Amino acid sequence: MENKVIQLNPRDNVVVALQDIAAREKITVGDEEIVVLEAVKRGHKIAINDIAENNGIIKYGAPIGHATQAIQKGNWVHTHNVATNLSGKIDYTYRPELHTRIYPKDARTFKGYVRQDGKVGIRNDLYLIPTVGCINMISDLIVERFKQNHPGNGAFDEIISLKHPYGCSQLGGDLQNTQKILIDAAKHPNAGGVLIFGLGCENNQLEAMKKQMGAYDESRIRFMICQQVDDEVETGVRLLEELNEYASNDRRTDLPLSELKIGLKCGGSDGFSGITGNPLLGRLSDFVVSQGGSTVLTEVPEMFGAETVLMGRAVNEEVFHKIVNLINHFKDYFASYNQPIYENPSPGNKAGGITTLEDKSLGCTQKSGTSAVADVLEYGDKIRKKGLSLLQAPGNDQVSTSALASADCQMILFTTGRGTPFSTYVPTLKISTNTQLYEKKRTWIDFNAGQLLDRNIDEVTNQFIQLIIDTASGKITKSELRHIHELAIFKNGVTE
Repeated sequence: MENKVIQLNPRDNVVVALQDIAAREKITVGDEEIVVLEAVKRGHKIAINDIAENNGIIKYGAPIGHATQAIQKGNWVHTHNVATNLSGKIDYTYRPELHTRIYPKDARTFKGYVRQDGKVGIRNDLYLIPTVGCINMISDLIVERFKQNHPGNGAFDEIISLKHPYGCSQLGGDLQNTQKILIDAAKHPNAGGVLIFGLGCENNQLEAMKKQMGAYDESRIRFMICQQVDDEVETGVRLLEELNEYASNDRRTDLPLSELKIGLKCGGSDGFSGITGNPLLGRLSDFVVSQGGSTVLTEVPEMFGAETVLMGRAVNEEVFHKIVNLINHFKDYFASYNQPIYENPSPGNKAGGITTLEDKSLGCTQKSGTSAVADVLEYGDKIRKKGLSLLQAPGNDQVSTSALASADCQMILFTTGRGTPFSTYVPTLKISTNTQLYEKKRTWIDFNAGQLLDRNIDEVTNQFIQLIIDTASGKITKSELRHIHELAIFKNGVTE
């Protein structure tokens, strides 16, 4: 790598270090040679002009905060001399600004499963879903017994227990959230079979859930209440055998790329996230949307500071107002607990070079590419429209990733600069934003976006697109190889 730094936009008054830079080391920006006045770690920012106190820090061509003291050319620019410009709620105006990157139609297909309701899955997994956390261990006993007869998971690609701590003593919106997310999972097209089982005395009653499910494929879903059977393990295994027999007839078929539904996520971000990984996901999103498919962006608090960019891409004024409500809802949520709206980024983000929430958000929202925002979904909603949707969920990795899965995303693309082993119950691909992480955590990382610093972006994008098509056709992710599957549900209210 020849360049020591990168300037992301000609308007920027900072550059990002591509490697650790020692004090008094020289960097070249355009035709100018600048002496770095102090040691700067890779991913962090260096001033390329003198910046007066209270003047803006410009990155990505936009303000990411202001200087809290005078900053000299060559100084390290970070939390010790920069503060956010953001505060409170804003009155937004609809100003459409859309410059969409469109890809040509692609004749490639993927091999997926067409379900009874017409939806398409990319896995034929078996889900065990407890209605309440106190019976989580029952699923382990049932699966252990079932696997004695079916060492290779039977007719299923994977057997996944969607364990969670909720369902007992929950009230109001929390109970509704638990029910919605569990029902979403039960009706996910990646599920070739589902066993939903309750204890019998919990607030989250199984019969109430069944009423809320609406139409479902009765061949693929079974129910059990543990307190009503003599042996819940024996009964559970018998129900899994019924599901296994039905799923044994399932076959993958060739399907157009318009059937893809992909979630866009980042976590453990660093100074390279907005340079490599997130722009790569943006290109993938634009490609999928160009083929008539669907992508979903969430983590609403990590839109703060970049929300007007998304609002300008609303497909119409109605969607613009939905985006405004999405943003303001989360600001009200923070305010209701007397918490600062702009406390983000996290300690790990800051260590990786992200200074303010604007800095983080302008990088995070690049995952959505350039496509128009077609729809806005509430927490627990499923995808309704082709194209790019925004989804209501927090920045928390576990909750937001699970929310994307519950929206019917067949897989999640998860960029990370610091690294994380977490995976939700659908295939979750980890994309490293830097090569060092990829080389260190090969058991976690599926694709290295750090190579964008050395390779042509179109070549890397094409390679990445093929990986997504292969994964949709059954290629196993690193987390699937290690059987890592988890579920997290948003909680807000009281517990009785």
